[in-house]
Amino acid sequence: MIKKILIANRGEIACRVIETAKKMGIRSVAVFSDADAASKHVQLADEAVHIGPAAVAESYLKGDVIIAAALKTGAQAIHPGYGFLSENPDFVEAVEAAGLTFVGPSASAIRAMGLKDAAKALMEKAGVPVVPGYHGDRQDVDYLAEEAGKIGYPVLIKARAGGGGKGMRLVERPEDFKSAFESAAREGQSSFGDPACLIEKYITQPRHIEIQVFGDSHGNVVHFFERDCSLQRRHQKVIEEAPAPGMPQNVRDAMGKAAVEAAKAIAYEGAGTVEFIVDGSNGLREDGFWFMEMNTRLQVEHPVSEAITGYDFVELQLRVACGEALPFTQGDLSITGHSFEARVYAEDVPKGFLPATGTLQYLKFPQGSEFERGAVRIDSGVRSGDEISPWYDPMIAKVIVHGPTRTAALNMLSKALSDCHIVGSVTNLEFLSALASHEGFYQGNVDTGLIERDQAQLTVQGEAPLKSVALAALGGLGLLSGKSSNEPWERLVGWCHWTDAKQYVVLEQDGVRLEVAVSVLGDAHFSLDIEDTAVEVRTNALGENRFKVFCDGVQSQMDVVVQPKSVAVFCEEGSFRFDLPNALASAENEQAGGDAVIAPMPGLVRAVMASAGQSVKEGDPLFILEAMKMEHTLVAPRDGVVAEVLTKENAQVSDGMVLLALEKEDD
Repeated sequence: MIKKILIANRGEIACRVIETAKKMGIRSVAVFSDADAASKHVQLADEAVHIGPAAVAESYLKGDVIIAAALKTGAQAIHPGYGFLSENPDFVEAVEAAGLTFVGPSASAIRAMGLKDAAKALMEKAGVPVVPGYHGDRQDVDYLAEEAGKIGYPVLIKARAGGGGKGMRLVERPEDFKSAFESAAREGQSSFGDPACLIEKYITQPRHIEIQVFGDSHGNVVHFFERDCSLQRRHQKVIEEAPAPGMPQNVRDAMGKAAVEAAKAIAYEGAGTVEFIVDGSNGLREDGFWFMEMNTRLQVEHPVSEAITGYDFVELQLRVACGEALPFTQGDLSITGHSFEARVYAEDVPKGFLPATGTLQYLKFPQGSEFERGAVRIDSGVRSGDEISPWYDPMIAKVIVHGPTRTAALNMLSKALSDCHIVGSVTNLEFLSALASHEGFYQGNVDTGLIERDQAQLTVQGEAPLKSVALAALGGLGLLSGKSSNEPWERLVGWCHWTDAKQYVVLEQDGVRLEVAVSVLGDAHFSLDIEDTAVEVRTNALGENRFKVFCDGVQSQMDVVVQPKSVAVFCEEGSFRFDLPNALASAENEQAGGDAVIAPMPGLVRAVMASAGQSVKEGDPLFILEAMKMEHTLVAPRDGVVAEVLTKENAQVSDGMVLLALEKEDD
């Protein structure tokens, strides 16, 4: 058995591998960049080795440096996690050449599935159904446009070395093909070092269902049933579940058999996932699924399969890597209950799901297990005080639930999401909660277009209830200590001998200003005037940031986190952030809304489509900004004339940097 392992990754997955290693009595070695020196995975590991600057190309993608770290610390094996070097066959060969064990499949298996076009040809030969499309080597755009016309629109352009939704574009009209292809090729080059793309027929009501497989060095291959990953945005998974809703047993058997055959065709060892595109337009059928790709690693969403089968997949990976045979056959495996996983990200949903950064000043998760099976499980690589940096994926946590039925598990997911309290960065928590309560999703009517179709409904910002405004006002005025004082002068706060004393505070929420007047009626007893509405509130501190609140006769419990310039309130109706504006700040210091284009996040300028003197219309694309390996188009905020372009292609820009100025509009 392996006695010491190095994890060639960071964040949540590194923490997850370390926890299982501890359970098995295996010592762990972490690696870290400059940006991760004080990170959670470094703290959890028995040892840690610095491997370079923050940029992944200079740290987490430096295979030779990572192997040297393993040798230096006496590690016998390297676990790659997911992303980074996990599907790099050259790295696998280098690990083995150094006398170390790679916890994963062979280099030949990774190569066989690494390029989507070659993988599809291999699967066709193995008798696994594949989606109609062009998987050849020619890459000139005119030829590919002709092939797309033969396949029939809509088509999907996919970077052949891609994954995670990167380098993928849906094209519904021939006139959009060229720009979409060029964008996909750029993203493929940036993310995977390979601009080549393939084209596939786009299934109009598709479901994304994948099969978890496991193989060992003794020729055994089994599957751990299916996961439904159809809830996607921009081809990136948002909420996953296992098993798939509406899955007939005969279709489950057929998909499982196809996945096992795919793994056997490449002599697969370890954990892997065979992904299928499924036609959901007329129920799930044995002739309605097609091979899409195989991920030759552990998947982000693996916990839902662990939950319904009861197995620790990282433990199985380590045992298989040591040469052990799988301790079961297909007939020994069964499904128990239902599980969901929701990915909590630092991203600005109202601004088009832009990746966000920030320092996690307050972080509170629901009670549950960590990195192991449980009714509620939280897998996270961050803690309070940690930074969400622009260098890496902005995932904060995975919220996983397991219940006896799909309905019970979905209710548990809604409750768990509402109990996640995060201050310091905008998040997608409200969006995830809206998805969890979406009627179609609740009924199991899922397909990959659900989010896009109902995005307006899913991204509506809920109105803050009066009790949350009241608590924000009290927090902003420093009246929420919850402590009764015996000091006579402290007990006179808010008192005036000639009239009822009032204190005033201005709150801002989503650009709307609220003026609130507060009168202190006694210990933790207040009267508030909120925009001509009178509210009476009593509070009782239950712990740090936690309060029992009596508002107009109704009792509830709420969390309130006060920061120097804002107050965050968490209640049953959702989470609400209120800014505390500086009343002395001059409006002249605020930027005129339509006179500039500003970088909404740190990133790399991939394309500049404007020049000084050019006339533009509102919505015209001006820049393509790459952030966290995804491309984002920045557009003109109004009609006008470009006064000055303040950046150039391949320039690294910071959040809030002015990229372009428009000529001032006439008064």
